[in-house]
Amino acid sequence: MKRNFFVNILLSFGIVALVAGVGTIFVSNGMDWMMGLSKPSEWIPNILIPIVWSVIYLSSAIIIYLWIRNDDMPLGTIILFLVNGILNVLWCLLFFQLQLIFVGLVAIIFNLIFAIVLWVRVNRESKIYSYILAIYPIWLCLATTLNLALWILN
Repeated sequence: MKRNFFVNILLSFGIVALVAGVGTIFVSNGMDWMMGLSKPSEWIPNILIPIVWSVIYLSSAIIIYLWIRNDDMPLGTIILFLVNGILNVLWCLLFFQLQLIFVGLVAIIFNLIFAIVLWVRVNRESKIYSYILAIYPIWLCLATTLNLALWILN
């Protein structure tokens, strides 16, 4: 039996919004601290970060919505999306809230690994969804590199 439209929206966009919201709280609480850190000479514009994360969260919510709307999202893919959400929030907590640069680096490396596993899994299930989701592991590669640079410099 298919769920109704509102339940599907709540499941997909609500869960993604929860991850984004909790992560944003941690990021906001530690932003002043992070701005005071020594950064490499090659740093991305600060305005780009929330834009890219918004695209990642929106893309994820759309993919999840389309999949659950058709009642054919594999359990393993659901679990990988959840693990990635948890790891993302964990990194925000460790890095921004607790100001643990190295521990945050370890967390984001795990997040990157699971993002690649998620992307590979989605690619096997749906090429179109994997094209949409590709920005996530690519962005995490950049974020991991920046986290490493901050750890080295600070």
